[in-house]
Amino acid sequence: MVSNPTSLTPEHDLEPRKGSPSPRLDEAEFKRRFLDQFQDRAYVPLSVELGRIAEAAWDAYLHSRKSPKTRKAGPDFADPDYDLATDWLAAREEIQAAQARHDEAAGPRRFLLISGSSRTEHTCPGEISKTYRLIKIAEDVLRQASHVSVEVLDLSRLTSEYGRHIHPCKACFSTAAALCHWPCSCYPNYSLGQVHDWMNEIYPLWVEAHGIMIITPVNWYQVSSPVKLMMDRLVCADGGNPDPTTTHGKHAKEAKEIEMRGWHYPRHLEERLYSVISHGDVEGAENTRRSLSDWLRFMHLVPAGPLAEFDRYIGYFEPYATSHEALDRDKAVQEEVRNAARTLLEAVLAKHAGHKIGAGDRLQEPRSK
Repeated sequence: MVSNPTSLTPEHDLEPRKGSPSPRLDEAEFKRRFLDQFQDRAYVPLSVELGRIAEAAWDAYLHSRKSPKTRKAGPDFADPDYDLATDWLAAREEIQAAQARHDEAAGPRRFLLISGSSRTEHTCPGEISKTYRLIKIAEDVLRQASHVSVEVLDLSRLTSEYGRHIHPCKACFSTAAALCHWPCSCYPNYSLGQVHDWMNEIYPLWVEAHGIMIITPVNWYQVSSPVKLMMDRLVCADGGNPDPTTTHGKHAKEAKEIEMRGWHYPRHLEERLYSVISHGDVEGAENTRRSLSDWLRFMHLVPAGPLAEFDRYIGYFEPYATSHEALDRDKAVQEEVRNAARTLLEAVLAKHAGHKIGAGDRLQEPRSK
């Protein structure tokens, strides 16, 4: 898609709008927040060293050194002499390698299964999620097929694993499409302590996949917060700019000018097949499933087939304490998950063979209306 080019005339004011209050901290507050992470008594003997580290951190913050390690972009970019962050270049290389795996005709058919629940027995809840159990059911189906590769992305690691983050989207796309870089260049931001961003590992999983299944619980009428964080950060996969040198980093006015000349809107994940399952216990399952499907369709991913998408209530208005027992009893929903995985597999294999079929049409549904 190419946006309609618009001739730049004096009535177009492309200067970035300003006016929000500054979030900048003074030195005392910055150091208080920085040192607040070292509460464990093991750090007590290191107070002098931590003070020196806090001084260094303050200097990085004061001078806004977002990307301290850079190198010249080189001949692959519009401005070869521009200094690009080595983190971003490494992420780009991983995505290019993932695209090569995706495009390999003789390679395995690749599937990405995303468990959207933040619940896990490895931190406060103390119990596995029903979502993860459903993912394992789908995984078992796919692994029985020959010449496939399956990756499971368990988003509960955000709540249970040290240093694992998906930082929020900064909405660069809303300023101008070309300002949103593919992959995202907003993170890491070392001066703000916005590091350990998981998305640079997640992007290649999406890129290499031929089929993607998302299973999410309903949290307050919506997808779970880990899923929403991932969704927002995938905005760069839909129209994002693969060359940050064209905007010389994050120069908003340059990006606006590029968009007004006509943006080609590259869809970096188009034509991958998908399956979506949402499950709840009270309300919101249908809207959650629909919003996920609408999002994926907007990015030009393709639904695998009718049986690959559904929403269900497991233990409707029953006690939370027995929700896993409700899933144990619900053999139908377990079979529906298997059918969703079978449908996704069938669609991916058919596409690879050059066929277009109604994937899942011959599968028997486990329950009638």
